[in-house]
Amino acid sequence: MDHQVKRGSFEMASAMLISGTIGWFVLVSGQPVLDVVFWRCAVGAATLLAICGLMGFLNRGMLSWPKFGWAVLSGVAIVGNWVLLFAAYSRASIGIATAVYNTQPFMLVALGAVFLGERITLDKMVWLSLAFAGMLAITQQHGAAPAYGVGSYLAGIALALGAAFLYALAAIVVKRLTGTPPHLIALIQVCTGILLLAPFAGVSTLPHQPPQAWLSLLILGVVHTGLMYVLLYGAIQKLPTAITGALSFIYPIVAILVDWIAFGHRLQWLQWLGAAAILLAAAAMQQGWGLRRRTVAVR
Repeated sequence: MDHQVKRGSFEMASAMLISGTIGWFVLVSGQPVLDVVFWRCAVGAATLLAICGLMGFLNRGMLSWPKFGWAVLSGVAIVGNWVLLFAAYSRASIGIATAVYNTQPFMLVALGAVFLGERITLDKMVWLSLAFAGMLAITQQHGAAPAYGVGSYLAGIALALGAAFLYALAAIVVKRLTGTPPHLIALIQVCTGILLLAPFAGVSTLPHQPPQAWLSLLILGVVHTGLMYVLLYGAIQKLPTAITGALSFIYPIVAILVDWIAFGHRLQWLQWLGAAAILLAAAAMQQGWGLRRRTVAVR
């Protein structure tokens, strides 16, 4: 393995480890979901602005107005994705919400077929069916409510599915931004989030919150947004797609472990089976696994 691939693998693994702990910081902050997302955007914007400035991405000719518009649209989808996913954590649990959220590759396939004219193969249909069976397994066995849980378990599943759809929608939009520095796209996305959520966020209440809330929101903005974007995009530029896809599954595994260790929420057997089916199907999609047997020439 050459130095470039080793470095990219380390960056990708680090980004996924960071991603897997997002749910813990969201819940520990104790803040309403809209406030959490607003402050993640605000602190993340300050971090990404500094990064883009240091990397020379703030030049006037870096982005055309049409591409800027697409970047803003992707920001609307990404911010909506965060709101729905964070809301799902307290209802379905961090582990289950993250497993369901990993149906996003299938959402992307469906959107690609509708908007980009991409063909859905038989193999993709099989993996989609497996993921759907996993979804049914998860929803059929609710298990004990998580210690931090509020609201309906099935509502949490629906929110996680909505988050996956918005992520896939953002990915489709970002395809129109080829050649644009991804750090700059991320900066525009979080700035869009600030403008969208400012009227609804309880900005005046934060100074009265305990230090734990301040620290959690600061970490979500600096580490889970600024640093994580730098690591993720750096890894994508260095790694083959197959390795990137394989390492991305560190994220849901870490999320399930964090849910268990931090909150004592253990999945029941049918939920484990459903989560495993979703992750296996998503891995097969990303790695391009096929079901057809390879023919072997016989001499």
